[in-house]
Amino acid sequence: MSAPKVRAPTLLLGFGLLLVAFNLRPALTTVGPLLTEIRAETGLGAVGAAILTTLPVLFLGLGSGVGPAISRRLGPDRGVLLAIAVVALGLGLRALGGLVPLFLGACVSAAGIGLAGGLLPGLVKRDFPGHVGLVTGLYTMTLCLGAAAGAGLTVPLLDILPGGWAAALAAWSVPAAAASLAWAPLALTRPRTPVARGVGSGIAGIGRHRLAWQVTGFMGLQSSLAYITFAWLPSVLRSRGLDAVDAGFIASLMSLGQAPSALLVPTLAARARDQRAYAVGLVALTVIAFLGLLFAPLGFVAPLAVGLGFGLGGMFGLGLTIIVLRARDPISAAALSALAQGVGYSIAALGPLGFGLAHEAGGWNWSALLFCAFALGAALCGLRAGRDRTISASA
Repeated sequence: MSAPKVRAPTLLLGFGLLLVAFNLRPALTTVGPLLTEIRAETGLGAVGAAILTTLPVLFLGLGSGVGPAISRRLGPDRGVLLAIAVVALGLGLRALGGLVPLFLGACVSAAGIGLAGGLLPGLVKRDFPGHVGLVTGLYTMTLCLGAAAGAGLTVPLLDILPGGWAAALAAWSVPAAAASLAWAPLALTRPRTPVARGVGSGIAGIGRHRLAWQVTGFMGLQSSLAYITFAWLPSVLRSRGLDAVDAGFIASLMSLGQAPSALLVPTLAARARDQRAYAVGLVALTVIAFLGLLFAPLGFVAPLAVGLGFGLGGMFGLGLTIIVLRARDPISAAALSALAQGVGYSIAALGPLGFGLAHEAGGWNWSALLFCAFALGAALCGLRAGRDRTISASA
């Protein structure tokens, strides 16, 4: 008997999903490489810079939190269309220049990213039930490639485009708008049958399980490590003597390092008996590489950046995979995703804010201690969330 063929509509859906995924990180990785220029031109202080790196993560959580309501009203496919259009709008607002459009654009685009991120695990559970690990890996890998593009190409765009940092940041609205145009026919022609029907009450149901909060803790704490890195790694490297282009290149290299682990870890972890070893190993790698970038000789920054990216990409892919694996059905997956990302990103927001304030108070040593504390929490939650169990929103 021959293997069943994958239907063309499913392939198109997968391709569209990857286009959307590519645009779910440039809004978060493009500010860091230009933070020094933004602060110099606008007079933004250290506290303001810390807030600028924190607000988007809070709005990620808000966007994830409204996902169930959007899904009930529009369906998940149209919800993703709305999300990527909001991302494009937020990125485009930055073209106006100045601090108000910069902060507003960051919040709007992050809300769209959070909305898309909250809806996509349910779509994967619904449309690719036999290939959860592979599709999650491809989606996460593409997301990481988008992060790398944002980190590495924004400084060159600053030199190419008229309009300074505002134009360089706003340029990323173009691929987001293209993704919304590509997703539109897929979303508007599919039956309007929400995968997350009843998820509003399902969140309360899934929240009765201790395992759901352990999944949420892992998702939030590993995300805090990623957003600290996105926001502050270029500044760390520039304080150590690298110029803007080299710091952006190393940040891009870090993001590229996420791609292989983002593909491999979900695929392998989904086949494993449980995921605890993956969680602890990836957290340990992330801590070692990050501390190396802070304190090791500059000659080691390139391989350390790749190692850091491998750890961060693997943790993110593992977090998404655990959400799907721990849920018993698509409704539970959507509910657990909304809880883990909505509350988790609120936890994650403490990372870049605390990191910046710790540096202002006591330098990079204090920031490093805070990073290690978040990492320890992620490892402890991963040991619990990685157990081979499933939970349901209705039981």
